[in-house]
Amino acid sequence: MVVDPIIFETVDPAAYRLEVRSWLEENLPQEWRADLPGYKHQTLPELYAWERQMYASGYAGVAWPKIYGGQGMTIREHLILNQEIGRLAMPLSTNSLGKELVGPILLAIGSEVQKYRFIPSLLNMDEIWCQGFSEPEAGSDLARVRTRAEKKENTWLINGHKIWTSLADRADYCLLLARTGPIENRHKSLSLFALPMKTKGITVRPIRQITEAEGFCEVFFDNVEISHDALIGSENDGWRSASEVLSVERATNRMYRGWRFENEFRHLIQVCASEPTLRDLLSNDHYRQQLAATWTDIEIIKSYVLDITKRLEQGGRIGQDGSLMKLHWSEAHQRFAALANEMLSMGWASNSPEMINASQRFEEIYLLSRAETIFAGTTEIQLGIIADRILQLPRES
Repeated sequence: MVVDPIIFETVDPAAYRLEVRSWLEENLPQEWRADLPGYKHQTLPELYAWERQMYASGYAGVAWPKIYGGQGMTIREHLILNQEIGRLAMPLSTNSLGKELVGPILLAIGSEVQKYRFIPSLLNMDEIWCQGFSEPEAGSDLARVRTRAEKKENTWLINGHKIWTSLADRADYCLLLARTGPIENRHKSLSLFALPMKTKGITVRPIRQITEAEGFCEVFFDNVEISHDALIGSENDGWRSASEVLSVERATNRMYRGWRFENEFRHLIQVCASEPTLRDLLSNDHYRQQLAATWTDIEIIKSYVLDITKRLEQGGRIGQDGSLMKLHWSEAHQRFAALANEMLSMGWASNSPEMINASQRFEEIYLLSRAETIFAGTTEIQLGIIADRILQLPRES
């Protein structure tokens, strides 16, 4: 196969920001903005159509090569787009695992056939992906994965059990991490696969969440057969690839988080300022100090993103620094969610549309935030990575 050279385009940042902002303001339905009264949850068909519209207009796969379906721009344009997405508090992607994990790993280690086959379809929402990493006894410690892929003459035979597999009930493909060698080898006997979810032998069971939202599932694999070309990268090299992907996930994916966090903060301030029963909280020393600490957290999160963007632009790597980012934003967001609900609870008697909308939004944010110190690696795992690989602290004997 002849591969065209990969060329990335750069544009004027100010002009690109104005273009993105204008497009989102013009095309995003007002009732889809979580910070406005009248907000309503969207249906899956509505969200799929919206993401297809974004891609068709050039606002997905921004920093991916054009030859694979991307927009051929740079990480700088990716950052600008994420900032504007966060600023508007718009719906989150329903194929985030495909766009934020599968795409980057295929670009890094996938075959040319896999890149041409999968990347355009996940960008255009034709195929949804889930991530089969966590297991009942191997959540954040992926070196304990027991789901096994046994190599046969013409196929791989998959047996095992995954849990907390987001979107598995609607996914077309699973990015599967499975054991392909002795479990004693831990890190050196894992491989990655592109597993079709309609393959015979796969059972998906949804898990009810505290928010009533759908998406979490457990998945069982019973003698599931997939072709040899489902292997992504090299056999037994899945740990290195998975670690690299997770460092990207913790640092660069969902770059909008800091700006979405700021949107939530400003929403809370606006509601408190407009509600007579809450207005005095903004001049209360106790709450002013906590709000000031929250604003500091937001600026730190945004600074992490800006620093990582600059590093990548200069050809650097993220490495383990993604754990610093993940640890800080997840714990800071939990603190803020608790603070917001505490403050809003004092206006319980108000029936204004603004108060009803804010109360519903921040209750949902609070419930979702409880998982943020768990997914993409627990706080304990992040602390261990920081201690071992960044600070290089000695272990107790």
